[in-house]
Amino acid sequence: MVMYGAPDFAKRHNEILSTFYKGTSKKHSIRRIRFVTSDVAIVDIDNEVHGVKSMPGGIVVPPDGVVKTQLMEVFVHRGDRWWIEAYQNVDAKPTK
Repeated sequence: MVMYGAPDFAKRHNEILSTFYKGTSKKHSIRRIRFVTSDVAIVDIDNEVHGVKSMPGGIVVPPDGVVKTQLMEVFVHRGDRWWIEAYQNVDAKPTK
């Protein structure tokens, strides 16, 4: 699924939070921040969603009910605010 812009982002997250992530809790951990320039930063974040009971489209829920993802966001400083310019969120498979 390709999304662009705040309206698409908000719509999709409203769908997710009102269905299979409803009643869950989330934990974020910033793994690394790299400043490409003084006004561009790449941020790597580890995410955990706890209490997941089911997922759509054949996605398997781990036995502990914790879905883990890795998020990369590109932040750009404009004026006096930092804005998310781009992001990618991918499933983090458990190591064997």
